[in-house]
Amino acid sequence: MTGDGTRAVHGPERRAVTQEPLVPPVYRTSTFVLESAQQTADVFAGKESGWTYSRTDNPTSQAFADAVAYLEDPSGIAVGQPFGSGMGAITCTLLALCSNGSHVIAPQEVYGGTWALLTRQLSRFGIETTFVDMTDLEATRAAVRPNTAVLWGEVLANPSMTVADLPGLAAIARDAGIPFVVDATFASPVVCRPLEHGVDLAVHSATKYLGGHSDATGGVVVGPTALMERIRTVRVDTGATLAPDEAALLQRGLATLPLRVARQCTTAAVVAAALSEDPRVVRVDHPSLPSHRDHDLASRLFRGGLYGAVVTVAPEGGREAGMALIDGLQLVKRATSLGGTTSKAVHVPTTTHLAMDEATLAAAGILPGAVRVSIGLEDPEDLLADLLQALGKG
Repeated sequence: MTGDGTRAVHGPERRAVTQEPLVPPVYRTSTFVLESAQQTADVFAGKESGWTYSRTDNPTSQAFADAVAYLEDPSGIAVGQPFGSGMGAITCTLLALCSNGSHVIAPQEVYGGTWALLTRQLSRFGIETTFVDMTDLEATRAAVRPNTAVLWGEVLANPSMTVADLPGLAAIARDAGIPFVVDATFASPVVCRPLEHGVDLAVHSATKYLGGHSDATGGVVVGPTALMERIRTVRVDTGATLAPDEAALLQRGLATLPLRVARQCTTAAVVAAALSEDPRVVRVDHPSLPSHRDHDLASRLFRGGLYGAVVTVAPEGGREAGMALIDGLQLVKRATSLGGTTSKAVHVPTTTHLAMDEATLAAAGILPGAVRVSIGLEDPEDLLADLLQALGKG
């Protein structure tokens, strides 16, 4: 090769790397070179393993999904699929399991984004959803229909921190012959491993605790191979893929996941206990509190005495007081999302659950002044001091 253009494009012969890199490499490429036309055909047809195109599969992105699957299921049986966001993971999972005329059962306290997907988007394609109080197992069982395709739950509800009775709900799904899928984002595998309690699929917004540094967006689903193949097909067809650079950042976060989440959960319990005793507060939602309706259930299901790192506080004075609390914060950041090293807070009805009307919010147990606080890695006394001084400005 002598032409400048050719040499600029192809460069010199690449040196082989014979040593294993300590950190997995980032395969920042859209496509892969194969050895022959036949090998290309065989890999595309699935007759031979390999990589072809990063919208389909990418080694960096798949390595991240594999790592999450290993955390969720140390036996190594479960597999994972990577997505560009948590909502991408939720969307592809529901599309894979449902079709026109399908019925979904979901909790009244479901995440606002999931609620919007079910009511505003999937409903247009003939997929109907019944929202039930999933703390009532009999009501949940009664909601099952012949065309029910999915029982959807959340390990920890956003923002009420209601705990799902995973074994009880799994039994309902098993009896109905339908998959039981949970959004495990608020727990992470450090707090709870849903597959150990009869859940078929665990969905995560990896943007939150798995990545943990508020610098990457992604999602992941973990479960048995047969279901995951269906979900992968939808991911490929819709293009909801996870970019390799994002995947590398998310995988870096996994190394410190147990340390971060343990510290965040411990701090959250301290903050929740103190706020629950403040007369300016109507309600504090955190399962570590003995007063929380699901404290005993959480103690049975959750690992290591950890109860999650989100605290929802509703100050006296309703919506205006909640907004004033947000405005009074000095250390805690006014920002959406959760699970990062920096503590963040939002007024729930006007942000994460904006798609819900007042009646739907009330049915989900979300008070008008509810403020969701995602606990970070700051010192507990500093966070508590900031929240207490902000309460005084309501």
